[in-house]
Amino acid sequence: MKPSALALLVAIASGPALAAEQPVAPYPQSDANAGAAPFKDDRVFQALHGKAGVARITADLIERLKTDSRTSDIFRAADFERLDRTLNEEFCYVAGGPCHYSGMDMKTAHKHMGLQEIHFNALVEDLEAAMTKEGVPWRVQARLLAKFATMKPEVVDASRN
Repeated sequence: MKPSALALLVAIASGPALAAEQPVAPYPQSDANAGAAPFKDDRVFQALHGKAGVARITADLIERLKTDSRTSDIFRAADFERLDRTLNEEFCYVAGGPCHYSGMDMKTAHKHMGLQEIHFNALVEDLEAAMTKEGVPWRVQARLLAKFATMKPEVVDASRN
């Protein structure tokens, strides 16, 4: 019996990697790799409008990173399939949603990218804009961004090695 299109989409969405992703060396997968502890309840996740809202925010953020003059060179050669999947997982997980993070730890993911503070700040501004477009209240944005701000030293410092 042939699986339905919905069953295939569910299998793809729940799997750790999409077919279009570029292969990477194996690494230990853990929610701890997300770089921040999740909120203890799902209020932030709900304010992001659930998985559909997180997906819209992530897609918008990625488009902004591609076109933002401060980040476009950094992301020019990015594996956007993997980036989309792992950012979705990370945002959903940290926001207290029903997701798990399967990406690399922050230091490994950003190693040798040459990220500087200006790149990190640009990403934060682009994420704020994407959340604003989604209608996420500013107080919720601030709470989520505070979680991600703790990653700055690891992300920026890792890229210098």
